[in-house]
Amino acid sequence: MTTTGRVRAEASAAWRSFTRRRTAVFFTFFFPVILILIFAVLVQTNPGGGGLFAEPPGYYLPGYLAVVVLFTPLSRVGSEVARHREGNRFEKLATTPLSRAEWLLAHTLVNVAIIGIAGLLILGLMALVTGTATLSLGPTNLALVAVFVAFAVALFCGLGAVLGGLADSQDGVIAASNAIALPLLFLSDTFVTPDLLPEWFQPAVNLSPLTYFARGVRELTYVPTGNEIVLPVVTFGESWEFNLTALAVLTLVFFAAGTYAIPRTD
Repeated sequence: MTTTGRVRAEASAAWRSFTRRRTAVFFTFFFPVILILIFAVLVQTNPGGGGLFAEPPGYYLPGYLAVVVLFTPLSRVGSEVARHREGNRFEKLATTPLSRAEWLLAHTLVNVAIIGIAGLLILGLMALVTGTATLSLGPTNLALVAVFVAFAVALFCGLGAVLGGLADSQDGVIAASNAIALPLLFLSDTFVTPDLLPEWFQPAVNLSPLTYFARGVRELTYVPTGNEIVLPVVTFGESWEFNLTALAVLTLVFFAAGTYAIPRTD
């Protein structure tokens, strides 16, 4: 069997395993709905009012996408690695031609598909409940956003594999992933604008991989209305090309780290 065939077979098995878990399927796709209904419909935004959610609705689309791009791969891949390790499944896989990189690639592709569907749901809901006045959703823009999503998912799949390889149990993976994901979500130029952070901390925002995802997606999808608060923060890499390049490089690094962290049994 070729590499493509091995990856396809493992991805097919991982996809069937996911779809059989009805609770996981339900909350994977229902969670973004809850999120948007709470923040985009109930809380809403207050452009020019200061504080949180002081920007137009379209500004926060990268934040909504970041939730599923960040949490889902970390918890799913991390738990899968921990479950395989506890059940001695990697020892069984070692008797097959499937390599660690191929195993992680297969599960990454499944997560890209799952989160891609969830991302389309988020885009549709945002356009429905907030309108398209502050959104640019042309075919080219959407294709580029899909590339950002794919790279970000692969990056956090790699990080999830690292957590799964280091944590002592599935519960440990969930605790570690939440401890990492929550700070990243709110300190990566998603929901919290940089001007709300202390000046000494603002350069640290550029250390988060999620920052490059959020800024790139925002440039591709957000249409300024003229009511935005002018941020007194100097940031670098404002172009989506720079952010995509940075995200792609970080993805390679984290995917390689995730491959190395998967237990070696050969």
